[in-house]
Amino acid sequence: MGRWEPNARERLARAALDLFGERGYEQTTVAEIARRAGLTERTYFRHYADKREVLFGGSAVLGHVFAKAVAEAPPSAAPIDMVAAGLEAVAAVFPERETSRQRQSVVGSHPELQERELIKLAALSAAVTEALRVRGVPDPGAALAAEAGIAVFKVGYERWIAPGEHRQLADLLSESLTELKAVTAGG
Repeated sequence: MGRWEPNARERLARAALDLFGERGYEQTTVAEIARRAGLTERTYFRHYADKREVLFGGSAVLGHVFAKAVAEAPPSAAPIDMVAAGLEAVAAVFPERETSRQRQSVVGSHPELQERELIKLAALSAAVTEALRVRGVPDPGAALAAEAGIAVFKVGYERWIAPGEHRQLADLLSESLTELKAVTAGG
């Protein structure tokens, strides 16, 4: 592949996952990722701030999609139903399952990557909280609904990438939200 070819960001992410799987995260360098993708290190750093960020590159898009769906939920929707709209929208843009499994395998094996993931989830929660506030949901309700949505996302995502799981992410997120509602209703 030549450097001029499109999708440099995606090629870098794919190359990184492949190399992390083959050689391990710590043994893989940015130079090797760029070379595998047919690009330069300079191009890598145009797309990602550091080696860790290649695993979290979709976080901003995820936050935007989630917040936009909250903003566009029906005016009469309860805060948790606005969050449900966000979860549904996020499921529609998520990478395919095997890529997510590979990514989670790398993240789950390294404490500094787990920490980065928690930071990204906190940023996602803040974006959803702000979207709910803009919709007129006062605090602490906005923050509680957003945090509940992130908990539902985490549980549904973990179920989705589990070995042997074949159901769709949207279905697992919806099921997890239904379970949360049942728990909070005392059922």
